[in-house]
Amino acid sequence: MSQEERHTISILVGNEPGVLSRVAGLFSGRGFNIHSLNVAETLDPKLSRITLISVGDAQIQEQINKQLRKLINVVKVIDFTGTDCVEREMALVKARTPPEHRAEVLRIVDIFRCKIVDVSPHDYTIEVTGNRGKIEALLDLLNPLGKLEIARTGVIAMARSKKGIKK
Repeated sequence: MSQEERHTISILVGNEPGVLSRVAGLFSGRGFNIHSLNVAETLDPKLSRITLISVGDAQIQEQINKQLRKLINVVKVIDFTGTDCVEREMALVKARTPPEHRAEVLRIVDIFRCKIVDVSPHDYTIEVTGNRGKIEALLDLLNPLGKLEIARTGVIAMARSKKGIKK
């Protein structure tokens, strides 16, 4: 029996209707859930980048990657699993902030290098950008203080630049 692992996949596609549906269909057809999905236009308005996170068997994921490469409008598929890449996600977190907790929430926001983007008499809306671990750690600290509401963008990823001396 194979072990399931987390896969971060970047797919460069033609910016046309129906492409996202075909990509998602490959995953659902194989019984893979998409845990995170982010789609945006690239510098070239004719192309979009789909970044998705799925969890599953490496062998099945490899089959899906091969089938993705065969889809019409798919230009390039990069599976970042096991590679050195930068992953980031942005979240808006609405945190209940009664007067006795406001100073503590401000300290947490400062420690995590977040930004307060909206203030009301009862809530702060906090913008946080980082990897999944940073966002989860922030939520763990804010959760005991009161009710939370969250909206997350999903992961975006890019290969790290090669480091070294250029000649």
